[in-house]
Amino acid sequence: MSTKIQTLWGDSIPPAPRHAITVHMPSWETVVRFAERDPALMASFKKMYPRMIPHSDVKELTQAILKIAGAEGQVCMLFPSPESASECKDFAISPKRGEDALSPDDISIRLFDINVRFYAVFFPAPKAPLMQSFWCNAGVGISSRLAEASLKHVELLHEASNNDAPPQAEKTAAYTVLRERIAGLLERAPVGPARSAKVSPDDVYLFQTGMAAIYSVHQFLLRKHNGSTVLFGFAFPHTMNAFRDFGSGFKHFGLGTAEELDQLEDYLKAESSEGRKVQAVWAEFPSNPLVVTPDLDGLRKLADKYHFALIIDDTIGSFCNVDLLGAADIVVTSLTKSFSGYSDVMGASAVLSPSSSLYPELKPLFRDSYHNDLFALDAETLEQNSRDYLPRSTILNANAARLVAYLSACAADPNSAVSRVYYPSLCWSRPHYTARMRTPTADFTPGFGGLFSVEFESVDATRAFYDGLDVHQGPHLGAHVTIALPFVKGLYGKQLEWAGAFGLRETQIRVATGLEDGGLLEEVFRAAVGRADKMRGRG
Repeated sequence: MSTKIQTLWGDSIPPAPRHAITVHMPSWETVVRFAERDPALMASFKKMYPRMIPHSDVKELTQAILKIAGAEGQVCMLFPSPESASECKDFAISPKRGEDALSPDDISIRLFDINVRFYAVFFPAPKAPLMQSFWCNAGVGISSRLAEASLKHVELLHEASNNDAPPQAEKTAAYTVLRERIAGLLERAPVGPARSAKVSPDDVYLFQTGMAAIYSVHQFLLRKHNGSTVLFGFAFPHTMNAFRDFGSGFKHFGLGTAEELDQLEDYLKAESSEGRKVQAVWAEFPSNPLVVTPDLDGLRKLADKYHFALIIDDTIGSFCNVDLLGAADIVVTSLTKSFSGYSDVMGASAVLSPSSSLYPELKPLFRDSYHNDLFALDAETLEQNSRDYLPRSTILNANAARLVAYLSACAADPNSAVSRVYYPSLCWSRPHYTARMRTPTADFTPGFGGLFSVEFESVDATRAFYDGLDVHQGPHLGAHVTIALPFVKGLYGKQLEWAGAFGLRETQIRVATGLEDGGLLEEVFRAAVGRADKMRGRG
């Protein structure tokens, strides 16, 4: 970090391979325009997180299919399985879409073969914004690597039918290696009393994105129970969108406090008395972006009493640091983040706890419902990237702890524009986190993760800090480089009053640490804080 960031606006973070999933979007003004979803801005990005905006290879393959499909006035989305295509259609024609809902006659599923089979959902072009929300929130579309591999054989593209045998899917040993690695990491340095059974690779289910894992597990439970879903604590917005868009009911307790735990019990009691099924309670451990940690002991007691599945997303905490199997029935993880760590592939896992009282119910449900849509080359990239997961996590933890210590000292200084720092070690919920921290071993000492937020006393100070912060800027975490984002301003710029009820403010900057030298990184933050301090008393 001895030189200024050279990455151009709208480009991917270096080394920016073909399948990069990041975008560099510096300047506060960019974030303001992003919050408004400025069409000119969105069109100018050379790269973007491919679950939010389809990758260029996916777009090219889609155009190739449209060219031979002869569907005038229509566009399409591509899925790797018939289940996902059917769910996309069901989403589009659901009465829950209101006036935006499509007529069943306006949407169709057609099959196309190249090196693999694609399930293309065709719909009128004006309905693209609605359908894009399914692509984004469900996360089950095809990957860029799958599109690239297919484009190499585009001359073989043809429409197929259910009577045609599909092309033989590519196989790889990486699936097995990944399942074994994840199972081993989940059982590494466990917390608490010995569990009745250990996770096996067969308990690890792989998905093509983090949202695909959340959406799919949610769908499995809906098919069995068709019950309501609870989110305890705050979470990534697309998680909330998935629960709102799909299912028969969604209840949110967004602060994750002890008071809300009591309110949750009252809600569960009322639902039970009315004969209504609550199928699952979900929580992030800790939450994004203010890193509040839920009381898993309290949630576990309620799960046992009211017979719902307790599902925990440990992406922010990361399973190298925390062991949640003693409480959770299912642990979901976005492997895209620190497990992969190099910002060039997406993937996720959902793991069943064999010690769970619901395991005998969940195991056959997953056996009958699950289909592996993680493309072979994506699995191979995840496997290669994750070989150094533990040593990388050591650096992510250390860099976050160092920056948090510096910024906390600033927050304690009445002359500083820094007003507060959010990190699991500083939060009132710290005991809930430390209760789940793994035992230190010779090869790894657990920490509090690589994500924190810092708050400033004014919007002007926040803007000065962000515009002066010489790190990459954009919507990602767990990467090889540090990435900052005014998370609240960018994602909730039009809902600031709503977000404020959960402690989210536009004066907060989310920081996800990378692998840079910690000392140099601190110097960069000191310089940016200095710019923010100069704004004190202005305006």
